[in-house]
Amino acid sequence: MGYTTQVKIRNRAALAITEPRSRAIAIAEAGLEAIDTATAVRAAVRVSGDLLLVREHTVPLRGCRRVLLVGVGKCATAAAAELVAILGARLDGGVVLDVGESAAQDLGVVRRFAGTHPMPSDRNAAATREIVALLQQAGPDDLVLCVISGGGSTLLCLPPDGATADSERAILQALFRAGATIEEINTLRKHTSLARGGFLAAYAHPARVVSLLFSDVPGNRLDIIASGPTVMDPSTVADAQGILAKYGVAAASEAGRCVLVETPKEPHIFERVHHALVVSNDVALEAMAAEARAQGYAPTVVTTMLAGEAREVAERVVRALRAAPARTALLYGGETTVTITGTGRGGRNLELALAAVRLVRDQELVMAVATDGRDNGDFAGAVADEAGRARAAALGLDPDNHLARNDSYTFFERTGDALLTGATGSNVADLVLAVRS
Repeated sequence: MGYTTQVKIRNRAALAITEPRSRAIAIAEAGLEAIDTATAVRAAVRVSGDLLLVREHTVPLRGCRRVLLVGVGKCATAAAAELVAILGARLDGGVVLDVGESAAQDLGVVRRFAGTHPMPSDRNAAATREIVALLQQAGPDDLVLCVISGGGSTLLCLPPDGATADSERAILQALFRAGATIEEINTLRKHTSLARGGFLAAYAHPARVVSLLFSDVPGNRLDIIASGPTVMDPSTVADAQGILAKYGVAAASEAGRCVLVETPKEPHIFERVHHALVVSNDVALEAMAAEARAQGYAPTVVTTMLAGEAREVAERVVRALRAAPARTALLYGGETTVTITGTGRGGRNLELALAAVRLVRDQELVMAVATDGRDNGDFAGAVADEAGRARAAALGLDPDNHLARNDSYTFFERTGDALLTGATGSNVADLVLAVRS
């Protein structure tokens, strides 16, 4: 049993109108293929006799009363399918909560729920209660495997008394519009749900817990990935209050219903919890660098912690590219932000590419890609080069006007320079590629 979706840029033929584009697409696809969830799980997890091997960690299966599986996030279904195949009859049950667009699969004894993303909902809360109910059944002789991946923060919605999914949504929308970072947003999320920030580990205690982490955050901070549901949370309610105050969200009428809870801090809860990083942005960038060399470029992985306002990051990337010698490929991983001031549509990768369209010159190309295939819509990202700018001019499209309105989606929909991958079943944040031919 496996996740069979091909991780490829589906409209490659339409996009590859120049040789630099064709080479850049090959580089991006190498990165997407390297982080395929099923492949990553098979590389990280295996059973040998009565031992479960997860990376360097060994778990004895003999003596386990039950083996349970819990999965959350955009990689949950694909990862669960592989774990079902690996464990076979040793797996006794489980619950997976994935995004609604993920491919439906037969997961055997594991129940799958489809939640909403990128905003929380009552549907997410109902499915989260199913996860909590399963974990609360676990005893000291049970093993709980947790798949934790990007998107899990939104899915693990379990508001405390006095709050609702709607009130959390209002808070998050205000923070996103204000340009808060993913670290700030996830810190706030931990304190608005009874399922994030170590709470899943608390429900599973005293069972042995092994968490398989699929990182979508710069720096791979375990407590930030999906808001750290099995990790002891270093943040406090005071930190969450500080974020609300920083962005003026506390004064919003809807946010007035915000109820903050402290996360579990008792060390004994986490004594039998082991975390294994299965895949991250680094893996994609290494594969992209190898493909860049094969395409005749000298690659440099500039950073795995790309951050900042998308349009400002675009300017930095183009400046660095212009200062580099010919046949250079600059590679970036991370996650930018967008401060929304207009009424248009788009995501951070589309906005980065739109900002770059205004700046690139002949033989320069910038591509930004969301590895989950969804950049706040059905485009994964876009390519920016002189050919795209010429297309825009022929259509009477002004990049500056679209940027001012945060309307990158419409711009690239019209020019035909958006990337289409569909839901990839993977999620390791964003990839940015800049090449000088």
